Amino acid sequence: MILAAGRGERMRPLTDRIPKPLLQAGGKPLIVWHIERLVRAGITDLVINHAHLGAQIEQALGDGNRFGATIRYSDEGTALETAGGIAYALPLLGDEPFAVVNGDIYCDYDFTHLPARVAALVNSGDMAHLVLVDNPEHNLKGDFLLHDDRVISSALSPQHSALTFSGIGLYQPALFAHIARGTKAPLAPLLREQIALGKVSGEYHDGMWVDVGTPQRLEELDKLLRATQNIRHV
Repeated sequence: MILAAGRGERMRPLTDRIPKPLLQAGGKPLIVWHIERLVRAGITDLVINHAHLGAQIEQALGDGNRFGATIRYSDEGTALETAGGIAYALPLLGDEPFAVVNGDIYCDYDFTHLPARVAALVNSGDMAHLVLVDNPEHNLKGDFLLHDDRVISSALSPQHSALTFSGIGLYQPALFAHIARGTKAPLAPLLREQIALGKVSGEYHDGMWVDVGTPQRLEELDKLLRATQNIRHV
């Protein structure tokens, strides 16, 4: 599932007329970078949620055929926040663990790792697996600690540095089953509850990751990707 329902308030005025995941960097929409990477990893059954200007997303991406994917849409009408949006899409996601990717990030994470992570999730009985990254300037305190491939609360070990949640994770459907369909619900409280129960695994990604949350970050990412592409073409 790719999350694409957010309003993108910090991206205004760009997002007044274009949904955030369709904003371009390096010559293509942010969400297309995700779709292409997922397809290259063999993950082709995709669900995309939307709300703000959602019709543009469906028009731009279609049924996914041109990417080698099958795309289905979860139209929330009004954005339901992360956990609420996932819960709303559960009928499309099925009964097995699924991956979720924030549509407004850029990351070179290798999605081919996910099948093995899913198997480990099923065998362990964990409820979630999170990909963590180094802290960006706008989140220097981080979100969670990673210790022996387990995600723990920073409050349990304040002497260690926390990492930032990348927006890429694996989840058991049961994590969202208690959320009434159509209600708003954030993800962080669910994760913290499961972390306290010792039910969340994690991994560290040391590659490129950008939370494309402001026009300035979008511009910087665009310049970086274009420079990288120019180098490849030399």
